[in-house]
Amino acid sequence: MFRNAVITGACGGLGQALARLLIGQGAHVALVGMNTSALNDLAALAPERCRVYTPDVSDALAMQAMGADWLQHHGTPDLVIANAGVAGGFDTAESTDLAVMRRMLEINLLGVASTFHPFLRAMRDSGQGGALVGVASVAGWRGMPGNGAYCASKAGLIAYLQSLRAELRPTRLTVHTISPGYLRTALTAGNTFAMPGLLGPDEAASALLQGLVQGREHIVLPRRIGWLSKALSLLPARLHDRILLGQPRKPRAGQAGATPIPGLPPSSSSPP
Repeated sequence: MFRNAVITGACGGLGQALARLLIGQGAHVALVGMNTSALNDLAALAPERCRVYTPDVSDALAMQAMGADWLQHHGTPDLVIANAGVAGGFDTAESTDLAVMRRMLEINLLGVASTFHPFLRAMRDSGQGGALVGVASVAGWRGMPGNGAYCASKAGLIAYLQSLRAELRPTRLTVHTISPGYLRTALTAGNTFAMPGLLGPDEAASALLQGLVQGREHIVLPRRIGWLSKALSLLPARLHDRILLGQPRKPRAGQAGATPIPGLPPSSSSPP
């Protein structure tokens, strides 16, 4: 059981569910996100064990300040979950979408390293062990039409976590890659295509924490979506691409059903 946790994206569906579970288990929890109201509601469940932070996860200095404050008031965490992430459609032919890709990489990839950095040295030096968790996606296993920015950010995250895991093998720290399929959250609310294996955030959070306790380094939520993705990957690339091209695409920034991307320049929010 974890006693001291830091969660980014704690105001989202999966993040909120993880926070509630950990708070309910008696853990001290740093709640990091952009929705102050939602974070305050979570903190109210155990005010003496929670603290609210609202930095941009891609802002290394702001994340370092958050980490220093948490270490000072609650000590070294034994669990850091880098869950903050954004999603959206992408079209390389549209110049405004290049800003979308840049922002997605900043949050989904750089934001994970910026989340781990303030705590890594303290966790390693404590000798008590701990878990560093990055929430990637099965979308990082293979690129999908119209989703290049998101797929690239998650593929990069998977590689980064592999590297960090290897580096930390000699220590008592573990690194875990989470690859959700489709979760019933704000990030998928605007999707108009089929979402096999759609999983609720509470069920996903419970499975995630159970997998961590079991020591699983790669956790797919739900497992069956991983099997489906691997089966599709066995198809010839041309056939695989043809199947994916027949599916509706994720809305781009500014289109109906698109999820907001914090920090995106205003000109990138209105598609041509």
